[in-house]
Order: sequence, then structure tokens, then C-alpha cells
Amino acid sequence: MNKVRNLALAIFLLLVFILSSCGTPTPEVVTVVVTATDMPATEPPPAEPTQSLAPVALGGPQAGETIKWVDGSALVYIPAGQFTMGYGGDAPAHSVSLDAYWIQQTKVTNQMYNLCVQAGVCSSPTQELGGPVFTNPSFSSNPVVGVTWDQAQMYCSWIQGSLPTEAQWEKAARGSNGNAYPWGNSEPTCDLLNFANCYGRTTNVNNYDIGKSPFGLYDMAGNVFEWVSDWYDASYYAQSPADNPAGPATGQYRSVRGSSFESADTQVSPAIRRFNEPTDTGRDIGFRCAVANPQPFAPYCQLTAQVPANQVDSASSCTLPEAVVVDQYCQNGDGYGVVQISFGATWEERGTRISCQEQITDGVRRLICKGPVGIESTNEVMICNPACTNQPDVSNLNAFCDAGYTLNAGTGECSYTPILSQPAAGGCPAGYLTIQRGDQQVCAVGPGPDNSCPIGLYFDDLAGFCVPPNGQVDAPYGLDNATLAQQTYAGCAAGFNYNSNFQCCQPSGGGSAPVCAPGFIFDNASAACVPLFEEALGGTGCVAARITTVKCSTPEDKVCKPINSESRCVANLNCVWNEGADACELRAQP
Repeated sequence: MNKVRNLALAIFLLLVFILSSCGTPTPEVVTVVVTATDMPATEPPPAEPTQSLAPVALGGPQAGETIKWVDGSALVYIPAGQFTMGYGGDAPAHSVSLDAYWIQQTKVTNQMYNLCVQAGVCSSPTQELGGPVFTNPSFSSNPVVGVTWDQAQMYCSWIQGSLPTEAQWEKAARGSNGNAYPWGNSEPTCDLLNFANCYGRTTNVNNYDIGKSPFGLYDMAGNVFEWVSDWYDASYYAQSPADNPAGPATGQYRSVRGSSFESADTQVSPAIRRFNEPTDTGRDIGFRCAVANPQPFAPYCQLTAQVPANQVDSASSCTLPEAVVVDQYCQNGDGYGVVQISFGATWEERGTRISCQEQITDGVRRLICKGPVGIESTNEVMICNPACTNQPDVSNLNAFCDAGYTLNAGTGECSYTPILSQPAAGGCPAGYLTIQRGDQQVCAVGPGPDNSCPIGLYFDDLAGFCVPPNGQVDAPYGLDNATLAQQTYAGCAAGFNYNSNFQCCQPSGGGSAPVCAPGFIFDNASAACVPLFEEALGGTGCVAARITTVKCSTPEDKVCKPINSESRCVANLNCVWNEGADACELRAQP
């Protein structure tokens, strides 16, 4: 009997087990202790699955489109297509076709290069005799000089780029129509570029707005020469491919393009080719970078607030100084011009073709200016009222941060604070746009008060919001989506670490995030970056006196003929380099 009861009980339990396995299981509670080794404290919890959004049609970047980039520069879009390269002689004109690319709007500045040095990627430039001091804040927006080809290329690699090819550089400088100069075909003057010792030194990289190239690039003539990527071969044009020429495979010299603050007017054409040893440095050679296909880095965790240049009015009312040319004459074979100026005015010669001395006679203040020997020459002297200033008053203007950042008004620091993509009851916050993606409304990043998008984005006219140049419309810039951020961004630049909690890049090892863009300087009173105006004389409160000195003698060529170096030849404005004869010659009378 017991055996029967036991058998019945066993059958019953078996049926319960079978039935329970077919029903809803009872959840099992498991306690897991996670150590710091198992999961770092900075690891975010898994994000909810991203809801699929309707696709967005893009118009794509247009010619001359700009984006802010990771080193504080701006990249300019150069569309694919043909252009005329060369100008004749030893650089015969020929048609070249290039793929689309982006190139920096300005030469790399001291401030930009210093960011790479602080990141531990770049080595410090050589301090050149007569060149600006690299670490002096007064020269933060001047082009970096004293760098070798390798140092320039290392910097470009750091920002996802490389030095531009000769073809890329020349197209960006001359446009698709093969202009003689970046600004067109008119002759060079001191208000178009820094050349012929107009200032006698380097200047702010975006100082010459009316001298920009057809694509909107600054300083494609003058200020400093620029390294490019190609090896140099004088006969390369005769054998170069018609599509995307990249220069010879090997060589002894690297190509150099552009001109410098010392170059004569006959030496500033952007079609002229030059070369240097790759290890050479100089006080008048710098570079800019090209980026073929920019991929968005993750945002910086901190940036500095900025006062937009388009909100600044630098105009002021002040009395212009007297500046009247009253005489010209010859004395001991030299030509002189005399200009009468106001008491209290400051003055400065433009270039090395003229040298002035001040003289007060019978209560009249004059400048006695001596011209170059053996030629008639017209030169400028800038006379200014020091009571006037080019530096604007920004005290009543508000600094701003790009979308995705929160401003600490006391320190001027912008901290990355992404938002949820779904609009709140009051819509999307300032800096964001509400857009329709199918049947959903979402927040997207828009341009800021400076009319530009945050770093790594451009405003796409067809889409109606800011997108990265690779077309990834779902890149979560300014949006709180940790999983999508890690899937989308191309990490951080070297010297920065990705913080997954905050979805942004933090400097490592003593580095720092970009402070001010070229043409801006940090103002302590505003706790923000404000527009920087060139400290040299010119602009508000200044007048340019044009002084003509006549030819008084014909000098024997004891100055130019002995010079056998092109760089030393063009540095002497009485001389001109004859490319065909490979010789330095006395400049002909105009």
C-alpha cells in the first residue's frame, strides 16, 4: 500500500513540474556585486534603443561653405571640378581636375599650433631671428613660422588632414578661372595683402578681407610662404596627371607656395612655384592644412564664450590728422618727398622703399622721406590720430556659447550639456530648431548668433539645420544619446580623452581646449573671445599719404647682381629675381 501511495505522489509531483514549466516562470532574484574593475564608475547605464526617424534630404556643402574645426580654425569647402593651373614659362598653364576637399581658411596661427604642442603631438617651432615670439599672446593670431615640413605635416595629421597638394593650394588661391591673384587681376597693393614690407613683419591671418580668394580664403598671397605636400620637380607639370596630381613620388626638395611680407610685387602671383629643403625653417614660412573628408570628432567638454564679430561696430568719430604732400626734390642723387602732418599724430612708413625722418621748421611739422635709388617710386606713409582706436567697445555686448553648451558668465566657460531630442512643452531650447522627421518632431542644432554652426557642422540649406559634412544627419551633437554618440563620432583628437558620461572630449596631460579662433583674443573684462584688430596703424582715424620720389641717378648694379639666392633677392626691394636666368637683377624703372 505504501508503495502505491509513494508511486501516486511521485506521479503527482511529476505532473506539477511539467505543468509549471509550461506556464509563466517565477523570476529568479540574483544579487551581483560589481567592483571598480568589473565596471568603471564612469560607465553610463545602457541607453534605450534609438527610435527610427524618417530620413532627411541634404543639399550638401556649397562652394565656399565654412565649418568650425577642432583646432579653432575654419575649413572652407572647395567643390570638385576643373581649374587652370600654372601661368606660363617654367609653370605652363594646363587644365587640372580635382576631387572635392576642405582647406583651412587661414594659415595656422601661433595659438592653433600651441594647442597641438600642449596636446603632446607637435614639437615647438624654432624661434627665428626677426620672427614673432611663438608664445607671446600679442601674436596669437599671426601665422606660426619656424616649422619644418615634417612639423607642418604632423599638425595636419592631428586634425584629420594633410598639407594640401600644389594643385589643391593653387585652386583654393586662384579659383576655377585662373585669376592672376587671389582677389582678381588688379595689381597688388598694401590694402590687399601683406607684401613688399608694407609692415615689415607678419600680421593677423585674417587681416585682409578684400584680398580674399574666390572661395573666401585669407592670405593666399603675402604674409608668409606655405609648405605644401608635393616633392618638387621643375618639370613636373609636363608629366603630371590631369586628375588629382599629387607631385613626384620622391625628391630632394618639398614644394613651397605663396609669398611673404617681404616679397616684391612681381613675386606674389600664387601660380609661382618655389621649393625648400624639408628640414628648412624661416621667419617667413608657415602652412595651412587640407582635410579631404572631415569626420566629426566628439564635442569638446569645455570651450570659451565668444562675442560675435557681426555684432561689433568698430566705427568711431574722431578728427582725421593732417597729411599733405608739399614737395619733392633731388639731393646728392637721391629722390625726396615731403609731407606736412599734424602735431600729435603718429606715423609709419609702409614698406622699405621709403625712409622718413621728422623735422619741425617754423612751427610746421614735416616728414622728409627718401625714396629708392635710381627709380621713380610712389609709396605710402600712414598718419594716424592716436585718440582714435580700431579696437571696438564690447562692454554692452553679450557673449554666447554654441548650441549644446551652457555659459558660466563669471568665467566665460562654455560647458557641454546635451539635451533630450524630444521638444519640451515650450519647444526646443535656444540654439536648437524644431524640425519634422516624418510624424515626429525633434530638436536639431541651429546656427548661433555668429551665423555659424558648432564645431564640425555646417548649415545645410535643404535640411534646414546643422549637419556634419559626412552627411550623418543623426549625429547626436548637442543631443543626449550616449550609445549613438559612441557609434557616430570619430573619437577625440590626440591629447584628449572621451568622457562617456558627458559624451565629450576632455584634455589629458595638461592640454587645453581651443580658446579663441583666429582673429579673436580673450578679453578679461568680457570673459570671452572678442574680435582682434591689427595693432599696426591703419583704419579708423588714419590717412595714407602717397609720396612720389623721382629718379635722380642711375646706380651701378652693385647690390642685386652679387645675390645668388632667390629668397635674399626678393627680400631687397631694389631687386627682382629673374626665374629664367636664375639671377638677381636690379628692378627696372616702372
